[in-house]
Amino acid sequence: MFSKILIANRGEIALRIIRAAREMSIKTVAVYSEVDAGSLHALMADEKICIGPARPAESYLSIAAILSAAKITRADAVHPGYGFLSENPRLPEICESEGITFIGPPANIMRLMGDKNRARREMIRAKLPVIPGTDNILEDMEAAKKAAKDIGYPVILKASAGGGGKGMRIVRSESQMEDMFSIAQNEAKASFGVPHLYMEKFMVIARHIEIQIAADNHNRVVAFGERECSVQRRHQKMIEETPSPFITKLVRQKLIRAAAHAAQFIGYRSLGTFEFLVDEKKNFYFMEANTRVQVEHPITEMVYNIDLIKEQIRMAAGEKLTLSHNIPLLGHAIECRINAEDPDTFIPSPGKIEFIVLPGGQGIRVDTAAYTGWRIPPDYDSMIAKIIAFAPSRKEAIEKMATALEMTTIVGIKTNIPLQMAILANTDFKKGNYDIQFMEKFLGSDRSD
Repeated sequence: MFSKILIANRGEIALRIIRAAREMSIKTVAVYSEVDAGSLHALMADEKICIGPARPAESYLSIAAILSAAKITRADAVHPGYGFLSENPRLPEICESEGITFIGPPANIMRLMGDKNRARREMIRAKLPVIPGTDNILEDMEAAKKAAKDIGYPVILKASAGGGGKGMRIVRSESQMEDMFSIAQNEAKASFGVPHLYMEKFMVIARHIEIQIAADNHNRVVAFGERECSVQRRHQKMIEETPSPFITKLVRQKLIRAAAHAAQFIGYRSLGTFEFLVDEKKNFYFMEANTRVQVEHPITEMVYNIDLIKEQIRMAAGEKLTLSHNIPLLGHAIECRINAEDPDTFIPSPGKIEFIVLPGGQGIRVDTAAYTGWRIPPDYDSMIAKIIAFAPSRKEAIEKMATALEMTTIVGIKTNIPLQMAILANTDFKKGNYDIQFMEKFLGSDRSD
């Protein structure tokens, strides 16, 4: 087992890893930017080291800075969390060359699944159903128009190196193609360094369903029940729950088998998530795979009473997977992402938290790095907390979450809590009657029943 893990991240996920490591008697090193000197992850780790200014490219995205910090502190492993360098294959490659263990998938798997178009082709080889679309990169506008005509509008343009909703644009008619193609290309270039796009049929009525997998170095793969992620704005998830109110036990079993088979087929290692779109007839289609721990991993932990981060650390250390397919599903869990943003305009709201009270009680979990007096910097993602509610039934979990949100007080900045409360109170949401178009319809209404 490792003696010291350097956490190449910040915020709540860094604290989450620190907590798991501490329970395993492993020391931790926090890296932080100059603006994050007073952040909880820097205060709670056993050691801390500044790696540069606030700008991510000069700190949390600098592989040289991360590796220098690991060598200076003599860390024998690096955990990337999510975001930043978590899906950059150069980090595990350089870690390996320096004799440092990377806690995540190997570089070849990252490259394979990080190239969304290549991953799509590999899943076809694995006999997984995929969404109709292009098998190669779109060379230019004319190729995009021809492909869209063959597939049939509406279509969605996606960055081949994409993730997190970046470089994605829905095109509903040929007249929109020119503008959307250019926007998607520019966003892909800015976000991932390459402008490459591919195209898929846009499924108007569909659910965004993902399956958590864990794979050790001994060829054992375990897949867990689905997470429902259809409540999202501009491809950014807002609320996740498990199990899905839409997926039947039979479809769940099929999804679990498909994800486990796909992971075995490509030789996957560590934690990962296979994401699917499920149509109104409950037919599912592979969309992408994320080669990292997900923001929403706590809801899976709650309903299965497991610790995925500890398991990820053990697997990276060469231990056999201790989890099983036969772990019973214990109840229902919902996660709300709390963002520092205006709930009406969605404009980020950085600044000082003058006062904060977070919820607690049976079945409530809060993953956060926020505290009274903390100044939220404008340089990073606006998510400041995740509130998770667990109960025996979905109805009880919704009620528990609504109460938790009501009891949350954050003074000094704006948050999206009022919006989250309005979603939970929506009749369609409460009935489980929603899909990936839910927020578009919800925000087009008066946000009431």
